Amino acid sequence: ARARGLHAIDATCPLVTKVHVEAMRFAKEGYAILLVGHAGHDEVIGTTGEAPLAIQLIQTVEDAERVQVPNPEKVAVITQTTLSMDDTAAIIDVLRRRFPKLVAPSKDDICYATQNRQNAVKAITKEEEVIVVIGAKNSSNSIRLVEVAQGAGRKAYLINEAREINPRWLDGARCVGVTSGASAPEHLVQDVVAFLKQLGGTPTVEEWELVREDVNFGLPHELTLEVKSQNAKGKTETIDF
Repeated sequence: ARARGLHAIDATCPLVTKVHVEAMRFAKEGYAILLVGHAGHDEVIGTTGEAPLAIQLIQTVEDAERVQVPNPEKVAVITQTTLSMDDTAAIIDVLRRRFPKLVAPSKDDICYATQNRQNAVKAITKEEEVIVVIGAKNSSNSIRLVEVAQGAGRKAYLINEAREINPRWLDGARCVGVTSGASAPEHLVQDVVAFLKQLGGTPTVEEWELVREDVNFGLPHELTLEVKSQNAKGKTETIDF
């Protein structure tokens, strides 16, 4: 992009960048790195690319039990951000048992949005018979939402948009839950709600908010423009756009 004179903006999620930085730091310090995640996931591929000779992928508890490292005294663990605490807890427990000096990041690598949505799905399955999840077919956290709902004994379906809903899915259902993957835009959620109303649903819509998400990330520096104000002090103001 730079060679072609294009204006490139790095909009990588800061939580993902954090894991990349951890991988590079651990590798530089000589640690064997165990990456908890799903094979083939874009994020796992990207993180592994930061230190391919030092990283081993751990997908299951069985992997954690079998993995071998050059020096058991120097092992670090990092995780794919779009897993949940539930997904990783058992694996991390095994790794801590096998490698007592296991080093983990100072803060959890799990995306707060992923965990919050899984907790919300667990809550709404107590009332809704059918759960519709909006997200891409290759979205790890969206697929997990479907699995969480099904694990609670509910019918759950993954869709990209409202028109993919099959009215037969709703046969006999008194209440339908709607949720979305962490990256799905809000307008898709509203489109699904509107579509369900068109199918004969009542206009009553109840929003569940278990946790108020107040995490904010600054814009990429390419989107921050510093300009000189016209006041006498020549004060510099930062304008985000």
